[in-house]
Order: sequence, then structure tokens, then C-alpha cells
Amino acid sequence: MVTRGLALLLLVLGLCTTAAGATGSACLDSAKTELEALYCKVVSEGQGAGLPSPTDFKRNDPAVQALLLRRPAARPGLDVPEIDGTSLTPAPAQAKPEPAAEQPAERPDPARQLSGCRLEGQRINCPQRRFELAMNQPNSKLAKGVLGPDNRLGLTPFAGNRSDEDAVRRYLSDAYDRYIPKMLEIGLGANTMSFTAFHHAFHTTEDAGVDFARRMEQTFSLLKQDKKTLAVKARYHDNLPQDLSLCEVINADIIVCDDVGTNWLFVAPSR
Repeated sequence: MVTRGLALLLLVLGLCTTAAGATGSACLDSAKTELEALYCKVVSEGQGAGLPSPTDFKRNDPAVQALLLRRPAARPGLDVPEIDGTSLTPAPAQAKPEPAAEQPAERPDPARQLSGCRLEGQRINCPQRRFELAMNQPNSKLAKGVLGPDNRLGLTPFAGNRSDEDAVRRYLSDAYDRYIPKMLEIGLGANTMSFTAFHHAFHTTEDAGVDFARRMEQTFSLLKQDKKTLAVKARYHDNLPQDLSLCEVINADIIVCDDVGTNWLFVAPSR
């Protein structure tokens, strides 16, 4: 459930994967936005250490891409374009055809329902309580110590058979239910991954021989570090979910909605 914004956390898919091999015309030819083209330039300048692979870089939403590039682009004097809305200006490079629309990954718990609730703009009204659209929060409104090293994402490694899709979905559902509150905790409620993106990140990471839980922990640490020094907008777009069928309960205080491309969190005011 990915929002268009500084998902500093989103979790930066491929945080520590290598950007080697991303240089040259092939990289620029595949770039579809200014940020993707800038990624290629940064790597070609020898500043790609620590950046994800080209494929993983593209899986992040624009605000996360901008965050990733801000420091390495500054070293050779390259400017990172401002994020305004849900997309960026297409790069002049030749673009490949868009892949078929991705289908959302299903959560394994169909019992979670929103019976009796109504989606009303930036609010979901339920019989016993209401939920407000979550915004990104300034550090002054965060609990003490949440950006410190002791606050960990704390996902457990996957210990099952990855060919068992039911087991994978159960694992990822539990992991996602921890990830979402943790993103809210560090003030990034408007910048979260969809469950579909979370699911995709798991397979991409594990296919590369990297433990998903460890990668996510590294990314969470990076997000906390950058949240200390980088300002975030409350929201990066004005889009809202159009139907309650796009939503489901994470816990008693949090409802998440997504249309695959955009993620929204709705939180009970008492949280």
C-alpha cells in the first residue's frame, strides 16, 4: 500500500543492493522520469555506493527516490527535482512499454471487515468510532526516542518454504501489521507501502539472497536517520480512496486502504 510521498520508508526497496551495472546508455534509455534519469547520472558519476539496483530503485515511489538521491547527487553537484503531486515529469529518454497493471496481493485474513463503516473523504466513520486520514508528522509531535537506535522494526526472518504461498502470505501479513504502526510511530503515516508492494519486495529481496527482515530493518534505520534532518510534507497528493472495498483493518486503531498505486492510512484519533 504505497503512498506517493516521502516514504522515507516506505521502505526503500533494495536499500543495500548494488547499483553496479546501472551506468551507460542502457540505464538512461530505460528511465521514465527525471528521478530515474538522475539515478543513472549519479551512478555514472561514481556515487552509486549504497543505492539500490535500478529495478529496486524504480519500485520506490518518487519521494523515496528523491530521498535516496539527495545526498549522493549533492556530491557531484546534481540537483534533485522537487516532488509535486503524484508523478514527475517524464524524462526525455526512450521509455519502454508499461507492464500490465499489477494485481493486488490478497491478505490471508478474510475475517477482517468494515461492516457498518462509511468512507467519507478523509474520514472513515464506523458504528463505535471514527478514523482520520493519517498525515506525516513533524518530529516535534513524535514520542521521545522513536527516532533513536533502540526503536527497531523488529520483523522476524521468514523460516518457511517460499514455494508455499499461503505460508508466505501469513508471514507477510503479520510483518505488514507491524510495519504499518511502526511507520506511523516515526511520523510517516502518509508514506507507506501497499501490501502488494510489501509482498513484491519480499520476493525480490529473498530472490537476491538477502534476508527480507534484515533488509527492512536496515531501511527502517535509514528512514529514522533521515527523518531527523529532512523535512516532510503532511501529504504529497490530494487523492483519496474511492471505495471502502479498498480498505481493511490492521488493528483496532488503524485501517489501511490502497488501490495498488497509492496507500492511505486512517487512524483513530485516540491513538
